[in-house]
Amino acid sequence: MAPDGLYTYPDMAVVCGKPEFADDQRDTLVNPVLIVEVLSSSTEAYNRGFKAAQYRTLPSLKEYVLVSQAEARVEMFRRQATGDWLLAEYAGKEAICRFTSVNAEIALADVYDRIVFEPQDPLSPHPGY
Repeated sequence: MAPDGLYTYPDMAVVCGKPEFADDQRDTLVNPVLIVEVLSSSTEAYNRGFKAAQYRTLPSLKEYVLVSQAEARVEMFRRQATGDWLLAEYAGKEAICRFTSVNAEIALADVYDRIVFEPQDPLSPHPGY
């Protein structure tokens, strides 16, 4: 929850151990280790900016993942022991995305199975947007 009382909800969250919630409503998880957001042209800036900043304040969070809808690409931000965040990028359907927070991996070929991408505008700064 933000200091101004606003809540943000991810597309997917993973918790290890017992889930902890902000209140008795049990709809706001406060101890995820992994959060995944699927980007679209209407949500990308918000997911990269405000939501990312809010999520980084969660002490339990180890990985924040952004999944592109426009191309086979995943960006993973990992919290380091120093508290800094390090970016790992996985691109192309042959890439294997590794989630160290939950000791798992998935091939982007599986993530994007049966997905057909729109032709990209070569002048667009972000493919497909």
